[in-house]
Amino acid sequence: MQITSSAVSLTVEDVEASASFLREHFGFAEQMSAEGFVSLGHPSAGVNVVLLARGIEVLPEGFRDQVAAGLILAFVVADVAAEEARLRAAGVRITMALREEPWGEKLFQVTDPNGIVVQVVEWAGQQR
Repeated sequence: MQITSSAVSLTVEDVEASASFLREHFGFAEQMSAEGFVSLGHPSAGVNVVLLARGIEVLPEGFRDQVAAGLILAFVVADVAAEEARLRAAGVRITMALREEPWGEKLFQVTDPNGIVVQVVEWAGQQR
């Protein structure tokens, strides 16, 4: 199998709210959209984020009314402290304060308007 790209699809109540949050605060750009659907790309993320409206018929029956829950959308960055300060200054509510784990991982979390947890991470030993 040759995989040419990757995407994560998240079902949400308000597609535009999550899309706006990712565009404004994380630098994603719309690549395509239709009623109840948007695909966002980022020049350095390596994965697209697809947002689907709850109830959209492209989802199989039995899944249409579910929304994304219990997952973390994680982005690895070179300077997590600078990103936390930037987002805080932009008025984004930090839902998990910047912390360092015993194994060296530094991280913080924000939550988008639909409840999607976005974790921003800097790995120990990562070059800047």
